[in-house]
Amino acid sequence: MKIKKITLLIISVLVLGYAGLKVVKKVNLNSDYVIGQPLDSLNGVKVYYNGGVDHVLERNVTKDNYNLGLKYQCVEFVKRYYYEHYNHKMPDAYGHAKDFFDPKIKDGDLNQNRDLIQYTNSSKSKPEIGDLVIFSGSVLNRFGHVAIISKVSINEIEIIQQNPGPFSSSREKIALKNLEGKYKIENSRLLGWLRKE
Repeated sequence: MKIKKITLLIISVLVLGYAGLKVVKKVNLNSDYVIGQPLDSLNGVKVYYNGGVDHVLERNVTKDNYNLGLKYQCVEFVKRYYYEHYNHKMPDAYGHAKDFFDPKIKDGDLNQNRDLIQYTNSSKSKPEIGDLVIFSGSVLNRFGHVAIISKVSINEIEIIQQNPGPFSSSREKIALKNLEGKYKIENSRLLGWLRKE
């Protein structure tokens, strides 16, 4: 009888914890910012604050009905950047961040869904400014993440991102290594990068 009560208590705590996490990921815990507030920009394209990573507003669609994504998720920023800066529309205008990377495509081949060249992590091609970097999903974020490379040096890259969480920065530096002629961005969740040729 005592084991059943303990088991029930553990299950209850786990369920409530999971439900609480789902709620917390949708609210703004950082009172220093309001949702929709500009935080940063790259080449004049703004990064907006989103609050909790699962917070969702309406869909952002251009005047010519191209889907940019849900305001102010990471996908919406990178697609808006590519649309405004490169005049680029992706053939597949939908999908989660992790879906930008297609594991069936070889390093340096065309990702037809995005109309961009895809590179695997690691690759013979060094990452460049403007490349999209794609992160796999995780326990806390099953949809993955996508950002844009804003700087490249010999041993690191800098990314600019929208919706990294209520207390994270819009910019982040990640180590870059050249191992036997292949470039590897040192993040275990980073799948690869996409480039407009």
